[in-house]
Amino acid sequence: MKGIILAGGKGTRLYPSTIAVSKQLLPIYDKPLIYYPLSVLMLANIREILIISTPEDTPNYERLFGDGSKLGLRIEYKVQEKPRGLADAFILGADFVGQDSVCLVLGDNVFYGQSFSNILAEAKCKADNGGAVIFGYPVANPREFGVVEFDENNRVISLEEKPANPKSNYAVPGLYFYDNEVVKIAHEIKPSPRGEIEITDVNRVYLEKGMLNVTLMGRGMAWLDTGSPRGMLKASEFVQTVQDMQGFYVSCIEEIAWRMNFISTEALRERGEELKMTDYGKYLISLSEETK
Repeated sequence: MKGIILAGGKGTRLYPSTIAVSKQLLPIYDKPLIYYPLSVLMLANIREILIISTPEDTPNYERLFGDGSKLGLRIEYKVQEKPRGLADAFILGADFVGQDSVCLVLGDNVFYGQSFSNILAEAKCKADNGGAVIFGYPVANPREFGVVEFDENNRVISLEEKPANPKSNYAVPGLYFYDNEVVKIAHEIKPSPRGEIEITDVNRVYLEKGMLNVTLMGRGMAWLDTGSPRGMLKASEFVQTVQDMQGFYVSCIEEIAWRMNFISTEALRERGEELKMTDYGKYLISLSEETK
């Protein structure tokens, strides 16, 4: 399975902070926002990753990650000239995806939970075997989100965008697993009235085929909103609280790479030495002195 991170857009809801820098490069506490969706793909054991961004911001991501080899990954980049909808990722990334299944994660989504790796493994397995998997996260205000309705077998019945009368309280986060048919489907989707190739339209095609499943994220999982300055602050405070209380770092991509055996202990320590003036670097060094 391949992975795509969509990190485009202008981040206008965060102006003036994002006038000169991509939203996904702003910090959530002690690391760039894009570290969090990247960690999701890594936890799903996805090592070939495409980052899609704007012409102005793509060089900054290349500077941040290079070819991914320091993390035991293969990272490629693609420029999206202008926003054309989430499903445009599969058109831009068609050659990258090739004949594989694919996971798309939005560059501003933050997830955290003890059972998350198991949830990802199950969703990946379902997509590899044919079909699509979206997620449902319980929210107190479903009218503000895309909402999924499902049956007792977690088969999706309906999808609604910001409904006046929600049929469930489960919102759909920006994380999607698909079989290889998604590339063909995305090419056949007609742009919506706002001129975008909508991910909801892709999901409806899978729904009509009876091949759209939902995986529920219940208690113990956190999906954090970073769509506003207040949301960014709350996400940072959440990460700080977890790290201060537990001593473990949230979405530390070097640690994940090490624990997943993508990189060696020596490579982990080398990265720590590069950042040794920071608590983040000291954390990596301390890990390199431990036994997995």
